[in-house]
Amino acid sequence: MKTDREYNMRERQQRETEKKERALLIGVDLHDGEDFARSMQELKSLAEACGMTAAGQVVQNLPKIHQALYMGKGKLLEVKEYLEGEEVDVLIFDRSLTPTQLRNLQSLLDYPILDRTTLILEIFAVRARTREAKLQVESARLQYVLPRLTGMHKALSRQGGGSGFANKGAGEKKLELDRRRIEKRLSELRKELEKIARERQTQRKKRQEGSLPRVALVGYTNAGKSTLMNRILERYTRDDSRKVLEKDMLFATLDTTVRRICVSAQDAFLLSDTVGFIHQLPAGLVKAFRSTLEEVKESDLLLHVLDYSDESWRKQREVTEETLKELGAGDIPVLYIYNKADRCMDPEQLPAVRDRRFYMSAKTGAGIPELVDMILKCV
Repeated sequence: MKTDREYNMRERQQRETEKKERALLIGVDLHDGEDFARSMQELKSLAEACGMTAAGQVVQNLPKIHQALYMGKGKLLEVKEYLEGEEVDVLIFDRSLTPTQLRNLQSLLDYPILDRTTLILEIFAVRARTREAKLQVESARLQYVLPRLTGMHKALSRQGGGSGFANKGAGEKKLELDRRRIEKRLSELRKELEKIARERQTQRKKRQEGSLPRVALVGYTNAGKSTLMNRILERYTRDDSRKVLEKDMLFATLDTTVRRICVSAQDAFLLSDTVGFIHQLPAGLVKAFRSTLEEVKESDLLLHVLDYSDESWRKQREVTEETLKELGAGDIPVLYIYNKADRCMDPEQLPAVRDRRFYMSAKTGAGIPELVDMILKCV
């Protein structure tokens, strides 16, 4: 029989295991038309998706970003004083930091620092499952780290759970990464990814020879693309092994998945689930995932999934459309899927169709036959 001491030790060990890194969120409001409050809330969600907890936030109003320190030195000295009396493990800045800003901040604050881009890269590193996704994330991460090695040294060496850099598929994890080793590894990654890209191209050509219409799910991260794909699969394949990961969190899906949807003997199409987009998505990630996102570029129809219950859905639509243009997919016909509409509309009125806008709830699955009918009419 276990003693009270043994039970207490076990509980203490469990608490220590479950302890999350505490992050102080730091942002600059430029009053430039951006929804700053929403951006900071998204930064908090990103930190949570990376296994951290927000310990608080520091905000400064400025007409423009400080070129050398990102924000005013006086405010940063306040941050430094705040850190002396609070339990904080890492500082997270709301935008990407230049190499100079990162070095200066590291010198002034002497604390682990991450910026928005690094945070997203960490999430991708943790979520990557296939070899291709892991290689793509590693490539993007090393390209970003290369000019920032000095300033990132402390951030990448911090201890605690949730850090993608602590995982083996996230790429190099030793602190002494030097420029030569990184450049050599990037060269290796480029060759491996080019090989995979050729294999993907061959697979796409085979699918094209089958002459089936190609439909791709696109949209902001966590809008419900994977949920919608699974509801369609449940209706028309009834094979659970063909489902994709469905989870209420940012960037649950990193790998493009293609499924054949057979509606009848005469009607069928290929449906692709793709990585979600986000405001200020690192350019290196878009470039690294370009071969994966070729599925989008070569589609006959895009299903742009929006979280209609999110008050920022219009901005999220703009972000997705801008990213699609960057990928060369801006001219592909689009059906807009206003998902989670049951949270702000009468569920009995769903599904609802207004021109090329389809209002529904992917979670309940109501409206799947009507949506598929629309898809078939468009392709």
